[in-house]
Amino acid sequence: MKFQIGDKVLIQHSNEEGEIVDIINNKMVMVDVRGVKFPAYIDQLEHPYFKRFSEKKAVPPKKEKQYIDTLKKEKNNSATTYPPGVALLFLPKFETDEFGDDVVVSLKIHLINGNAAGYNFHYQLSYFGKTDFELKNQLPAQKDFYLHDLSFSDLNDSPVFECEFSLITPEKSKAAYYETSLKIKPKQLFQKIEEVKQKGVPTFSYPLFEVYPDKNIEDRVELSPLLAKGYKLYEAAKARQHLPPARSVVDLHIEKLTDNWKHLNNFEILSTQLAEFEKYYELSVAHHQPTLIIIHGLGTGRLRDEIHELLKQKKEVNYFINQYHPSYGYGATEIFFKY
Repeated sequence: MKFQIGDKVLIQHSNEEGEIVDIINNKMVMVDVRGVKFPAYIDQLEHPYFKRFSEKKAVPPKKEKQYIDTLKKEKNNSATTYPPGVALLFLPKFETDEFGDDVVVSLKIHLINGNAAGYNFHYQLSYFGKTDFELKNQLPAQKDFYLHDLSFSDLNDSPVFECEFSLITPEKSKAAYYETSLKIKPKQLFQKIEEVKQKGVPTFSYPLFEVYPDKNIEDRVELSPLLAKGYKLYEAAKARQHLPPARSVVDLHIEKLTDNWKHLNNFEILSTQLAEFEKYYELSVAHHQPTLIIIHGLGTGRLRDEIHELLKQKKEVNYFINQYHPSYGYGATEIFFKY
């Protein structure tokens, strides 16, 4: 390796000096120039010593007097600017295997902020509903923040990246916080990595949001006419205690739902089962349950497929799985909610 961590280097295209802070692979390193970190190819770097010793040490010419109004304004050669919005950036780290091929061993994950406002953030990485990594910090305007490394082998476990943002300097017209999540299928990530290798670019990214949202202004509803008609009104914070109890497991076998199921045709059976599913799904959401197990059985798979299609359209669903369960075999789907 031509360079090591801590080496001072000269960047050829900008003639700036920096320091190597990380080795990405045998072709690329991470360079720090005045506090700004970015990846660079090794063939674009040189040791600065030749430049220092080869520069002519000419006697400086006698300076003429200069006045403030004749001085030229210095150009602002500040750091990297990012495109508008906040995104999750992935930097693949390559190593050469025994066959001489460059393979990805891990991904360095950064948050990048191209907006003029800074944000507080709460970041979580989870697998199958369980948090694996969590971090709270601040993301200033036009800056990036290193989060952690993600092992390449963990991509097969369908990682979910969740972020909650709030303004460092609150504004009355803006939302108190903004939540977003990123679910990437392993196949999509592998394709992105192949694109990086083919195009010769060091990173790829996924946008989280472009513009921080405004505050929702709720219309006020006049309640006195409802009270006059005898409707019962509850405080929103206490409304949950007036709902029927939710269930963590719902069995949709028709014989569990009605005694007269033998007189029903297939369409009526399916409609009854889906109505029961919707009822306990809504109760689970109202009670803020983290999960719900729906027992649909095996059969022809029609009920399972109908439920899965409905779940794909529901905004409260983080993800759902239909895998082997010791109690229900493959005849149940477990739903994981997000709030």
